[in-house]
Order: sequence, then structure tokens, then C-alpha cells
Amino acid sequence: MADRTGQRATHRATQHDLCMAEPDRIRNVVLVGPPTGGKTSLVEALALHTGAVTRAGRVEDGTTLSDFEEFERVHQRSAAMSVVPVVHGGTKINLIDTPGYVDFAGEVRAGLRAADAALLVVPANAATDGSLDEATRQMMREGVEAAVPSAVVVTKLDHARADLDLVVAAVSEELGDRVLPLFALTTEHAEVTGLTHLLAHEAASEEARAAHARLVEAIVEEAEDEQLMDDYLEGAEVGEEALVADVAEAMRHGLFHPVVPVCAATGVGLTELLDLVVAGFPAPASHPSPEVFTPAGKTAPPLTADPSGPLVAQVIGTTSDPYVGRLSMVRVFSGTLRPDQNLHVSGHASSFFGDASGHEDHDADERTGALSHPFGAASVPAPELVAGDIGCVSRLTTAETGDTLSTPEEPRVLKPWTAPDPQLPVAVEAATRSDEDKLSGALARLAAEDPSLRVERNAETHQVVLWVLGEAHAELALERLRSHGVEVAVSDVVVPLRERLTGAAKGHGRHVKQSGGHGQYAVCDVEVEPLPGGAGFEFADRVVGGAVPRQFVASVEKGVRAQMELGVRLGYPLVDLRANLTDGKAHSVDSSDMAFQAAGALALREAAESVGVVLLEPYDKVSVLVQDALVGETMSDLSARRGRLLGTDQVGSDRTLVHAVVPQTELVRYAVDLRAATHGVGTFTREFAHYEPMPEELAAKVPRRTR
Repeated sequence: MADRTGQRATHRATQHDLCMAEPDRIRNVVLVGPPTGGKTSLVEALALHTGAVTRAGRVEDGTTLSDFEEFERVHQRSAAMSVVPVVHGGTKINLIDTPGYVDFAGEVRAGLRAADAALLVVPANAATDGSLDEATRQMMREGVEAAVPSAVVVTKLDHARADLDLVVAAVSEELGDRVLPLFALTTEHAEVTGLTHLLAHEAASEEARAAHARLVEAIVEEAEDEQLMDDYLEGAEVGEEALVADVAEAMRHGLFHPVVPVCAATGVGLTELLDLVVAGFPAPASHPSPEVFTPAGKTAPPLTADPSGPLVAQVIGTTSDPYVGRLSMVRVFSGTLRPDQNLHVSGHASSFFGDASGHEDHDADERTGALSHPFGAASVPAPELVAGDIGCVSRLTTAETGDTLSTPEEPRVLKPWTAPDPQLPVAVEAATRSDEDKLSGALARLAAEDPSLRVERNAETHQVVLWVLGEAHAELALERLRSHGVEVAVSDVVVPLRERLTGAAKGHGRHVKQSGGHGQYAVCDVEVEPLPGGAGFEFADRVVGGAVPRQFVASVEKGVRAQMELGVRLGYPLVDLRANLTDGKAHSVDSSDMAFQAAGALALREAAESVGVVLLEPYDKVSVLVQDALVGETMSDLSARRGRLLGTDQVGSDRTLVHAVVPQTELVRYAVDLRAATHGVGTFTREFAHYEPMPEELAAKVPRRTR
């Protein structure tokens, strides 16, 4: 059995290794998988195996990271992406560990942008019922949709219910028939002790020989070498060296997903996995870079991972510390980033995604601070960051996650990755006056750190609303606010309601006061009627004979408008109204603009009291994506929320998009309820549709709005 501390380490990482300047000797690999898949344990095992850390928690050159327990603790945090570089065979591998929970899919997408390849991590006990659970499948889809070369890593071989063959079959259902094991397990007394490479001709068992034949056939079919295909069809023996080269080529093109079984606890498969990453995954120069534009939106020449090229890097993560300040983790796509360098920071998310991004476009020139290589919770100083590498930059006060760093002389903008759409609103308010003063800055830092979080300051409801992906995401946001020194309280989300008259009516407004000196005198008669939904407000002067002087007609309109904003029943804005001024009286001395505004408001209130007011609630058009087996349950739930079903669309082979219009009051907690009903994988989008009357039995329970 191999020692977990990695006595077989092939190379020990030194500070020089972490700062290598050759992009072709860098591999950026993101680990994607469910929360119980063993990603973090695998990263820790690889760090120990390669000597990147020891049990004392030190890099080989003596740089102190932290004790090993702290190293483990930080990597086990479910909410944060982390980077741990290791060195194998002279190649630096940046291992990007991502969270497995759906609430933190934004971190997964950031990790996929930073990477050139992915390890899809699946535990060996993940298919005990013959198929993968939805959480595993959803994380696997994230990796596949990013269109990066990938391999499947099956972990936890020592689990009591481990079944490699069953997991491979289940993964094949999701990814297709090009998911094939590269290794067979070597066992002793029912315990996995090692791996046998299936491309070698030494496979002893009949089962291993059959697996070897299937693997060779798959490789030959995908190979672009026609001679190799001819030799195979003629029965000639295909050389192992040629097969290995074709596997690497197929992996780089995303045509083949090799399976590597690994046990972090025993060390089985660690060397084989590292060999595969170095030989089969592309170097930065071999993987396409993101689309690049000028700040004006014009397409710019594509990037290459050339250290001498124009500097273009992207912020893939942001942290804020009250003592250290803002720290930006970046992936350098072109050029070389150096300390104390003048930079242009561009953030143009809304240019690509519209206002729904929640982040305003911004451009600023800044100067970099110190550079470092991330190492889990710690860091190693870096003299520079070359194209293809990942590192951290200090002192960038305006940079947000997703922003582009380039030179002021040749500014560039990389298209950001698509952040998950947050659909759970959480209303927060400062706990004290002192917290209120600090809240705005803390919210700005929160938004800069997390593109998946949207901060809304609702001018109508006067609430600050954090839009998040789920309850865990909400808890993390509140924790981060506290870390910025701000205590907040959570309150009920207020849905913006409206009021509308039920019919036509007349109102008489009389505002007459005498208190010595100039008094106040204004009388007006107003006829009002409701307009169709969305028609707005119309006002007309129908006065005959100048009963209301011309200069006060606009004052009556102002008064009506002001009362509409205040509402006439429960304090919600009155909408869709036509008002006609028909008569009135004025005084040559005591009439004034303010007096006729007050009279107009009184006239509207009297008219509303005589005819009645209906409460309107906003409806959203929602599209809910669920497994086919849950369509009926989802439709019933939407109907129970007073929704109207509009139809369905098939998505892929096993998912359905359900369309409906639903009151916003029924959607406040829908993100949480849908997650629970679909085992964590149901998603939905929504957009405002229109207002409709609220049922009177519900309207009767709505409290008066306070301002």
C-alpha cells in the first residue's frame, strides 16, 4: 500500500518551480464534481504526493504556508474556489478546486474560465442504483458545457460500496460512448493496491484483455492517422507509443474522456493521474483563449499565450480583507504581469449581458501592487506572472471578478463567463446607525467579489435586496458582510403592489383654511376613470369659463399625481388613471399653487372612496427546468401558487422546460422550494410580465404600507 504522505513524490515544488516562465510547462486543471466527490481530498493528496506540502505544511524551500490542519480546513470550505500548484515531471500543474454545491456554481464557472482542462470527479459509490444522482450530473454538465478537454477521475476506491464498472457505465450515459478506462485495478485480498495500464500488452486477465481491445478500437476510430486505422483493420499490432500519442491528441480535442481510478487515502492512481494531466491535457498555448474586444466593443485580434505579447489577464476571483485590502486572483492569457505596473481595468459585463448582470460598466487606470502565486490559504511571492499562469495581484481597488486587466496603451476586454442567475431575494437592513454608514461600502465589496450576487436598492420599497442563488449563498453573503464589520438584519421582502380604481367616479376637493393673514383657498371637481393595464396617466382640463384660473390647472394635476403615488387604499401607487378637471373655484388673494395641489389630492381620494379600489400584484413569466419525471409535480406546484401554465418544451433527452405566469408574491421563496423538490438541481428564470388584480381574500390580509 502506498503511503499517503507520498514517499514516491517525483518532484518537490520550490519557489523557483512555482515561478517558471515557460507557458508550455504549465497545465491549468479545474476539478469539478459533487460536494461528496472527494475533490478536496484529491487535491490534498496530490499536493502531498508531489511534495508541494509536507505534513509540517511547508514548501520545500522553507516558505511557511500554515500547519497542515489549516491547509485542510481552508480547502474544505464549500464556498470558495482555491488554487494549489504542484510540480510533476518538470511541469507546473495549477489544481483549481471548486465547490460542489449548486449555490456556488459561479465559483465553478470561474474555475472553468481559468482552466484549460477539467477533471470530472465522481466517487466510486456514486452509481449504486445504476445511475448518477442529479447533483453529480449537473456538475458534470457544467464541465461539459464549458467545452474544455476533460478526464473522469473515479475517487474513493476504498469505499465499501465502490463499483468502478457501474460508475463508468453511468458516466457514459451522460457523456457518451467515448468514456473508457485507461487502467484496470490491481487488487490483493479484496483491496485495491495499484493500477495496470490498459494500453500495455501485459494485461493478464480476460476482462483486462477485453477492456484493452475496446480501448484500442475507440482510440483508432478517433485517430486522424489513416495508416493507424489501416494497420488495425489488417490485424497488425498497434504500437503502445502510437496509441498513447493518439489518446493525448483525442483528449486535447475533447473527443475522448479517459477514466482514471484514484484513491486519495492510499495513494493509488496519483502518479498515473499526474502523468495523464501532463501528457494529455493542453498547455495554455494549445487551448483557445476567450473572445477579446476593445472597450468600445470592437473585436480585437485573438490572444496567444505569449509572454512577450500584449498584456491581457482576467480576474477570476476577488477577496477583500480589512487589513490587506482587495486581492485579485487572475489568469494571464497574454503577456507578462509585473509588480508596480500601470494597468487598465475594464469591467463591461452589462455590455455583454445587459442590465441583468447587476454590475455597471467601468474603466479605470491603476498600478499593481505585489504579485504572488496562490497556494490554498497562503501564497508564495512572485516576481512576475507569465502568459498561461494563475496568480494574485494586490492593491487593485476597482477590479471586480470578471474584469479584464491590460495596458493603458492597448486596453482590452475579455468576454466574461456567464454567471448563474440569482433568483432568491433576501432583504437586509443595517442593525445600527453605525452599520448603516458602512453598509454601502460593504455591499460594493460584496458585489465586486461575487458576480453571482446582485445588489438591488429598490427605490419604491426602500429595501436593500441581495439576490442570491440559495440559502447557503445567502448565509455566505451575510457572513462576508460581517467580516467587513457590518451587522445586518434580514427582513421580509416587500413585493411592489399597485392600486387601481374599479370604475368611474367624481370627486370634490375643497381646501379652505383661514388663520390670519393670507389664507388657503382652492376648490376643484374632478372626474376619474380607470384605464387599461399599462396605459399610465392622462389628465385633461375640461373647465368652462375660467372657474379654475389657468395657472392653477397644472397645480391640480400635480396634486392628483402626488396622491396617486401615495395611494388611496393601502399606500401603494395608484396606476392607469384618466382624470378630467371639470369645475372649481378660486380666491383672488388666498388661492395658491399649494392650495390647488391639496384640493386635487382631496378630490381623488373622495372619488376613490365612492367607487372602490382593487389591489394589483405583479406577475412574472417563469421558465422552470426540471427532470422529466418531475414535470407533473412542478406543474401542480405552479398551479398551487396561483400560476397559469403556458406550455412545455423538451430540453435534451431527459429534461423539460415548464412555462407559466406566476404572482411575484408566490415566488419569493420559490428558489428554495424548487431546490428541495428537485433534489437540488431544478432551476428557473423569470422576467416581469404584467400586473393583475389580487384576489380580495388575499388583498384583505395585506397591511398598509409604511414609508
